[in-house]
Amino acid sequence: MDLFSHSWTALRTAVAEVPDADFERPSGCTGWLVRDLVCHLVIDAQDVLITLVTPADTEPTVDAVTYWHLVEPPTGEDPLDALIPRLAAAYGEPRWLKFHFDDVGSAAGRAARLADPAARVSTRDEVLTVGDYLSVYVLEWTLHHLDLIACLPSAAGPPAETLAAARASLEEIAGTPFPASFSDRAALLVGTGRRPPTDAEKAALGAFAARLPLVLG
Repeated sequence: MDLFSHSWTALRTAVAEVPDADFERPSGCTGWLVRDLVCHLVIDAQDVLITLVTPADTEPTVDAVTYWHLVEPPTGEDPLDALIPRLAAAYGEPRWLKFHFDDVGSAAGRAARLADPAARVSTRDEVLTVGDYLSVYVLEWTLHHLDLIACLPSAAGPPAETLAAARASLEEIAGTPFPASFSDRAALLVGTGRRPPTDAEKAALGAFAARLPLVLG
């Protein structure tokens, strides 16, 4: 729960501090500008709110690791992926997108703090505990924080604690640890295909390199 709040607060703060002109810069999500990524985060925050008020009375079917599926890299043909830039553009000035994100994002943060970690909720036709569901989003928020600042070198990055937690989650999903020589940030970026490995990193990865990128869906 604390890591969720920590990662979400850091991401929301980073978005608030992005200058309006930088909303037109590329993000770390292929084909999306910063404004498109922030619009996606609005939808993510809505999903958190919806899921936390969708109780389930059956046993969990997944946890924070098995929730994720490894999928093929996006092709840009997914209807939702194409919709996001149109929605983002409809806000016009960045201040309106910032306002909506802060409004919905604040509500999602409050709902998470008030939720019972042991309660069970339903999403994507699966059941999991609130604690596991919020752990899922520690990885999501941390990766998208890295996406946000990909072309904003002066922006603050994710907190060290959430980078470490996100790396640990990705390693559990992969079933393989990244080499100790990898920083947490490098493990997340290389592991999810957000940047290619250097020659030295590829050598350190060994056979694991052939399994990358780990595209989460």
